[in-house]
Amino acid sequence: MDTIPQITQVAVVVKDLQATMEAYHKTLGWGPWSVYEHKPPALHDLRLHGEPVEFSMLGAETQVGPIAFELLQPLEGPNAYQEWLDEHGEGLHHVACMMHSKQEAAALKARFDDLGIETLTSGRLGDDLEYYYFDTQPLLKMILETGSGHSKELAKPIRVYPS
Repeated sequence: MDTIPQITQVAVVVKDLQATMEAYHKTLGWGPWSVYEHKPPALHDLRLHGEPVEFSMLGAETQVGPIAFELLQPLEGPNAYQEWLDEHGEGLHHVACMMHSKQEAAALKARFDDLGIETLTSGRLGDDLEYYYFDTQPLLKMILETGSGHSKELAKPIRVYPS
């Protein structure tokens, strides 16, 4: 069995992105935060529990040592982030271990499919980035994200906090 690469990101789902960024900045000194708005058409081929959906969200990322720390606020449409908020409230949502290519991400998805692990949600950002969230909670007690890269590599922030 191949080893999963290093953890590349940890993400928290929040109700108020701005207030949460301010709290992390004031309390821990983390920042600057790059803020992104992810929505169709750039965010596309979206699935939730295997069914096609459309949704939008805000995301903010800052680098904390070698790990990207991300905040996600769902905006519209059915999505895994809103499901998490409804069931668990705000808090840690997933750990990301991004692969180096689409082929590696597809191989990991196939391995998880063979293990009976549900693809909770998936989608594409632009032409090049594919991502998958796996419901590894029964085995690993967390949601695992993987794919062919991070959004910060493709998307341009709509703003930076603090500016």
